[in-house]
Amino acid sequence: MAKDIKIKNNKEKPVICITNLNKEYKMYNRKLDRLIETVIPAVSRHSTFNAIQDLNLNINKGEVVGILGKNGAGKSTLLKMITGVVTPTSGNIEVNGKISSLLELGTAFNPELTGYENIYQNGLVMGLTMEQVKQTEKEIIEFADIGEHLYQPVKTYSSGMFARLAFACAINVDPEVLIVDEVLSVGDMAFQLKCFKKFEEFKKKGKTILFVTHNIVDVIKNCNRAIIISSGRKIYDGDVKQGVDKYKKIIVGLDKKQIDEQEKEEKELNVIKEEKRKEKKGEVWKEHFTLNSDELVYGNGKAEIIDYGIFDVNNNFLTTINNNDEVVIKMKVKFIEQIDEPIFAMSIKDFKGLELCGANTFAYKKITGTYEKGDIVIVEFKQVLPLAPDKYTLSFGCTKLDHNGNLEVFQRKYDVMFVEVLANRDCLGVFDIKTQIELKKGINNENKL
Repeated sequence: MAKDIKIKNNKEKPVICITNLNKEYKMYNRKLDRLIETVIPAVSRHSTFNAIQDLNLNINKGEVVGILGKNGAGKSTLLKMITGVVTPTSGNIEVNGKISSLLELGTAFNPELTGYENIYQNGLVMGLTMEQVKQTEKEIIEFADIGEHLYQPVKTYSSGMFARLAFACAINVDPEVLIVDEVLSVGDMAFQLKCFKKFEEFKKKGKTILFVTHNIVDVIKNCNRAIIISSGRKIYDGDVKQGVDKYKKIIVGLDKKQIDEQEKEEKELNVIKEEKRKEKKGEVWKEHFTLNSDELVYGNGKAEIIDYGIFDVNNNFLTTINNNDEVVIKMKVKFIEQIDEPIFAMSIKDFKGLELCGANTFAYKKITGTYEKGDIVIVEFKQVLPLAPDKYTLSFGCTKLDHNGNLEVFQRKYDVMFVEVLANRDCLGVFDIKTQIELKKGINNENKL
């Protein structure tokens, strides 16, 4: 096994250390071929499927790692080898700490025994003593919540009851490492809620969690590291946002070669853009963003919106927005004619075209002044955007109200660029209303709260 592993900014030994891991499966076209090969070992009648290939991986204490990959990529095989369910063909896996896996729920259950008896059998298989199982017995029973069925043979259980008891046994052993493979949604909604609460408890306690799912929102919300497995190989390991972006390309049918070529082209294009920007006197903001080729532009042309973008408070470009962070939306307007007191506006719409929010200088009673021909003004809208996680479009406008209240449109640019909003929790509806919830327990008197 690997020794003297140095972890950057972490003096502790990795919780999981995987070195040169491979897993091969023999594939037979006919059952007879398997028999012939068994009887005559010198005769080969199989092909080889490489489920995991040359994989190296270190997982540190307290990390919540999201493992992404298409069906058949090798994710579950990797987790089964970590938990010892499957034996590697070659390579080493070193685990430092007790593992609880939510992979093959109820594997240690005996269908002839009652649920209560299986609590103890499962605990002993997990390496616990009878006394340790006794200490967690009450929690398991309350968590499973299957009533008197607990004292009936497991073979009489419905699939839902079986999953509830198996999940309760797996989750209540206080492991150092929790391995989850798409099983947080067993049972009814009330039980699912308990499952997710338990998952959150593990995170708060600093447990190490390996989380396999196809739901990228869950990865963004829960994980601080992303790994992508493709055809048994680790093709990405790092930042969650970048990992999710890469995975999106995979699930729409791009293979690794296409993605690498595309990313290479993007890098080359960025270099070219950077060189072009250096040749110019000023930087063009909008070149940093995903623009909409189907934007709607109209107006009388007395002013032009020549640039726009989204920035953080330190003036760095933002390609995604966290709905808790303050951002600055900027527009740059050039005047073709002299204009007195123009109105500057911005708005955000969803992909159905519904205008969700916005702001303008008239509504905020902002005096904008007079601009001569050739003048350029930078308008900044600074705010938090508490939108639900999704993709939106950004629009800008420069207009004016005359003395009779008639609106003159110098230029409007609708849906000019895309905005992606991320969040660290679920959101009901379109906006995260940032509710602060307090609970005050009554003290003896119903009126004292």
